[in-house]
Amino acid sequence: MISVAIDGPSGAGKSSMAKRLAAELGYTYVDTGAMYRAIGLYAVRSGKDPADAPAVEALLPQIRLDLGMVDGTQHIYLNGEDVSDAIRTEQISMAASAVAANPAVRAFLLQTQRDLAASRNVLMDGRDIGTVVLPNATVKIFLTASAEARADRRFREQQAKGEPVRYEDVLADIERRDYQDSHRAAAPLRQAEDAILVDTSDLGIEESFRLLKKTILTHL
Repeated sequence: MISVAIDGPSGAGKSSMAKRLAAELGYTYVDTGAMYRAIGLYAVRSGKDPADAPAVEALLPQIRLDLGMVDGTQHIYLNGEDVSDAIRTEQISMAASAVAANPAVRAFLLQTQRDLAASRNVLMDGRDIGTVVLPNATVKIFLTASAEARADRRFREQQAKGEPVRYEDVLADIERRDYQDSHRAAAPLRQAEDAILVDTSDLGIEESFRLLKKTILTHL
C-alpha cells in the first residue's frame, strides 16, 4: 500500500490540498484532524474543559467515530451524527488542539488511523502523521507557510462567509494554536527528518496544488 503523510501547522491548507490530491491520485483521503475535532466537539457538548485530560479520557468510551464518503467528500460521524460542519468553528479548532495534547486521545485514534493505511492507498494529513502515525509512509511532506500568510488566508475566508472578524484576532489564534501544537508533551508538531518541506507563503492555491502534486509523484 502507498501512504502519503502531510503534516503542518494550522491554516497551512493541509486538508483542502489533501482532499484534492487524494481525488487526483485515486487515494483514500483520511482527515485525522476531523477526528480530533469530533472529540473536541464531544467534550464541549458534554460541558467538559477540552484541556482537562482526565475528564476527556473518561468520555472516550462513549465516543464512536466513523468515516464515510458523500458525493466524493469525506464526512465524519460522531455516534451516528454527521458533524462535518459542526467541527469547523474556531471554538472547536481550539478544543481539537487541546484534546490532541492528551496521550489517551492519541492512543484512542492511533490504531484506527494505522488500520486505514494498511488496507488501502491513503493520503493522510495532520500534525504527527509522518513522525508518529505513519513513520514508514511512502512520502512525507511538511506543508507550511508563515503565520501572517496563514492568518491572511483564514481572515479572507471568514470575511467571505460574512463573519465579523479582525485580522489581528485571527493572527493571534494562529500563533496560539502553533504554540500549543509545537509545545505539547504528546507527539508535538515537528517536521520529520525525512519529510520534504513545502512552504507556500508566497504561492496561490493552484500553484501550491501543482507543487504538492509534483513533489508526491517525484518521490513515489
